[in-house]
Amino acid sequence: MAEIVLEQKQESAKLRIYLGAAPGVGKTYDMVNDAYRMKHQLGVDVVIGLVETHGRAETEARIRDLEIVPQKVIPYRGVNLKEMDVDAILARHPNTVVVDELAHTNVPGSKNRKRYEDVLELLEAGINVMTAVNIQHLETLNDAVNRSANTVIRETVPDNFFKRADEVVNIDVTVDELRSRLRQGKIYAAEKVEQSLANFFRKGNLNMLRELALRTTAEQVSNRASEYRRTQGLEQAPIPEKVMVCLSTRPGTERLLRVGARVAGRLASNWYAVYVTKPDDDKGHGDPEAFHRLEEYERMARDLGAKVVNLTDRNVSDALIRYAQQESISHVVFGQSARSRFDILFRGSVLNRFLSEVRDVTVQVVPMNKPLRGKG
Repeated sequence: MAEIVLEQKQESAKLRIYLGAAPGVGKTYDMVNDAYRMKHQLGVDVVIGLVETHGRAETEARIRDLEIVPQKVIPYRGVNLKEMDVDAILARHPNTVVVDELAHTNVPGSKNRKRYEDVLELLEAGINVMTAVNIQHLETLNDAVNRSANTVIRETVPDNFFKRADEVVNIDVTVDELRSRLRQGKIYAAEKVEQSLANFFRKGNLNMLRELALRTTAEQVSNRASEYRRTQGLEQAPIPEKVMVCLSTRPGTERLLRVGARVAGRLASNWYAVYVTKPDDDKGHGDPEAFHRLEEYERMARDLGAKVVNLTDRNVSDALIRYAQQESISHVVFGQSARSRFDILFRGSVLNRFLSEVRDVTVQVVPMNKPLRGKG
């Protein structure tokens, strides 16, 4: 399985991401149209690895004029399903390949679990990739989109992958135009139109998604421009901001990681996911579920671009304070405590102690899911 690794050396293969606020903005069509021009006007060896046309005539017409690498058939639960054939693309080894639906989860039995991992493998082989994704599939925006759209977005792409992009092309249309396309049947079937207009395609939700897409693209352009200026010696690199997320084994900690990654993204900064283990910790034998959650949170943190740090100390507050001061941390993300006020007064609070001893640090406290009360 391909891993997300950011190398210091210059990558030979280029990644271009077509980013949209919602289905129907025209990401796939613009991507395929650019591939068509590259092939027929510039003579670039470009092929279609996978494109979902969703029955749209304009997109289907453009695809007919491009070489398509046949998909691979994978048997699953008694039926044959199709997925992009990574090995066939590697064998063909074009200059550029078009890969749609970046956030897609592959059929079990595929070479990689997620399509973005397929893309990483193609890039590592020196093949340029053009791909498309909607903003709601970006991992750190998952919570915000779920709340606004009142829906669950299950397929996500790690922000660390997004930062790998050499180009981000924002495909933008107005909210009214997008809703008009929906009514005309250009996005979903007729029976889904009214429900979509009342839910995901509400004006308020689309405005939020459009803003997120524009901001994300602007951040990417700014980060790339800043990196270029530094490598060309056009300006001195500023002292970077540093973000620290205080990990716990509690359910809901993934929200802290998404907030931390968003803050780090806005600041173009490094960030750290820090967990403090006591010397007598039994490595999860007493609470295997909590230990498993911690492993998942650390994996998620790495996927989102964090450096995972494990500290050992009898006092959690001491360890976090010492690390924040040693590393010149500028922003800290804590989870809201589920403990009672009496318990906090009696035993003390890591957050309160941190606030009293660490100066010139921005602290953000994120509400976490409350545990269910047991009966009896």
